[in-house]
Amino acid sequence: MIDADKRQAVFLLHQEGMGRNQIARQLRISPNTVEVIIQQKGERPVRTRQDKIQVDVDLLKRLYRECDGYAQRVHEKLVEDEHLQIQYSTLTRLLRELGLSRSREPRCERVPDEPGAEMQHDTTRYAMRLGGVPATLVASLLYLRYSKRRYLRFYRMFNRFRMKCFLHEALMFWQHAAPACIIDNTNLARLRGTGKNAVIVPEMEAFAQQYGFRFLCHEINHANRKAGEERSFWTVETNFLPGRQFQSLEDLNQQAFQWATVRMEHRPVAKSRLIPAQAFEHERHGLVKLPAHLPAPYLVHDRDTDQYGYAAFDGNYYWVPGTSREEVKVFEYADRVKIYQHSQCVAEYAIAADGIRNHVFSPAGMPRPARQPNNRKQPAQEEEKRLRAMSATVDGYLNFALHAGVQPQRFLRELFALSCRVTAAVFIETIERALRYRISDIETLRRIARLSISQQEFQLSGVEVDESFRQREAYQQGHLTDAPDLGLYDQMLDDQKDNDG
Repeated sequence: MIDADKRQAVFLLHQEGMGRNQIARQLRISPNTVEVIIQQKGERPVRTRQDKIQVDVDLLKRLYRECDGYAQRVHEKLVEDEHLQIQYSTLTRLLRELGLSRSREPRCERVPDEPGAEMQHDTTRYAMRLGGVPATLVASLLYLRYSKRRYLRFYRMFNRFRMKCFLHEALMFWQHAAPACIIDNTNLARLRGTGKNAVIVPEMEAFAQQYGFRFLCHEINHANRKAGEERSFWTVETNFLPGRQFQSLEDLNQQAFQWATVRMEHRPVAKSRLIPAQAFEHERHGLVKLPAHLPAPYLVHDRDTDQYGYAAFDGNYYWVPGTSREEVKVFEYADRVKIYQHSQCVAEYAIAADGIRNHVFSPAGMPRPARQPNNRKQPAQEEEKRLRAMSATVDGYLNFALHAGVQPQRFLRELFALSCRVTAAVFIETIERALRYRISDIETLRRIARLSISQQEFQLSGVEVDESFRQREAYQQGHLTDAPDLGLYDQMLDDQKDNDG
């Protein structure tokens, strides 16, 4: 194929009066080719492909709609129903050229890095250990694009309320906000749509207006629009999490705050050697200055006051001052709860630490209420401690039974009560049999204990124990190959049950 420059050279030499054969010798091409190029005036001919003419555009659009956009089915209908011999690759090219099928990703806009222009927010999940216990947490991170400042916090769960609490905490710490917050198309602030057509949740849009910014979704597959946010999560994975131990969620967030707002703010960025704390002093003049006392976000929960004067919230119990049992409203903030009665705040408590459940709280500086909530679960740690101290057999049995689907507190209290009603020898023997036969039902344990007592009474009275009981023990221990006749054993259990009834 003759390139465009050589074609132009052939035509220009022909216009200057050079003969065809001489041009062919000079440019080392065929004289016939020279003749064709002269006839085409040095231009490359525009060739129309025959397969474009074979398929009617309206037909192609109609079949594409009927087949719900599946090109393979469109190709089958063209070949089988319309009798058009067209290659599948040609069909997909035609669909792309007509704008029907998915084409290449469009070019994205390059946004300049301007001071005070935007901030970015996103979340991700991390698997880590808190106090040696595996946990999956949600990391929420806010990032100022120009100055590279970060604010990081971890949550057990993350919803719109937690998102508002996080943004309030971060922006009030900075005391400034950028006019635009870039988010992705799965963010909690987005209601529907994508990119520039995204519709923000009215609740979140009203929240953002209080701080002088608005949410903006980047286009699909343009995650680099918030590349600083994505890079920040990579820094969390490679710099913050490795080599650190976290005893609790509170300890994790305290270390994250120190890392993001102290260490990283005074550490030069790798390539530009920009120091975020210094860059922020320059950027703050382009940011929105926030009032010093913006109200913190909160949720309202309706609660009843029980007969002992407590309101239950999030697994704990908070004492309501007064003597009546009226309904109250619990205002949940990020770090505290307030109890309102008749539009008056009657008590305020700090949020219980992560993992704290079934605890009672009373106002600071006041004596602890004498009564306890009526629906408070009674712990059984003391009963478990005494049971495990009896013997290694009981300790091993508890390891089995507490993972066998029983209600732990009730089971431990009933098992401890059984140990107090029988002798230590009978109880140990009962537990040994229960562990051998993998029994976790407390009623069955009582029957085994009564059977053990009956056997001891038979032996003390000089009555020889029936051979079937010994055969059962031998069979369970593997000394017998044939199953013994257990009729007498089962009959005794049934008789004992009837006597108890």
